[in-house]
Amino acid sequence: MNLKSLKLGEKILFGIFGLLCIFAVVSFIMLEVYRSHLNHPMYPNTTHFDFTAEGKVGSELFREKGCPDCHRALRNGTNHGVILDGIGSRKSIDYIEKFLKKPESTYETKTVDHGLNKQAAYVAALPDNEIHAIAIFLSELKATQGSADARLPMPERSGFVDEMVKVWAPSSWKGEYRDLREEAQNPSKEKP
Repeated sequence: MNLKSLKLGEKILFGIFGLLCIFAVVSFIMLEVYRSHLNHPMYPNTTHFDFTAEGKVGSELFREKGCPDCHRALRNGTNHGVILDGIGSRKSIDYIEKFLKKPESTYETKTVDHGLNKQAAYVAALPDNEIHAIAIFLSELKATQGSADARLPMPERSGFVDEMVKVWAPSSWKGEYRDLREEAQNPSKEKP
């Protein structure tokens, strides 16, 4: 096929496609050049930790048992399974340990296959002390409040959100639900 045998519409279509490809390549190169000259991370790390001795043991076990093959924690690993960054801000250590011991009954559904003809039985078959150490490690992965990994929203008030709630939320919600931002500002306040 030569260029002269193409119809005008085909030439225009191929030309547009070619320009889009050139634009994508040039944009990628520009982004990489910009990123390489930054003196700070392009994307902030919103997960923080202060590991206890047992949390460090759990971190080592997490890597040794191959968990990063499917799960990402501390920006390491893959996204094949649930991303565990900030899980300590969303789930309690009791929940995490219960999940690691009996994943499917805790999750109330089938989990992803963790090995040949096994569901999450691979993780559940680990000794209790290893499961506990991994649960400690995961519970110590906290997220910055307001980040996508955190359970609670930003502590600041949002005029936009407040106005939307005032305009659109049914008045019955005010007695039924609570504002999570107030919980974030008063963490010692007892939860209903």
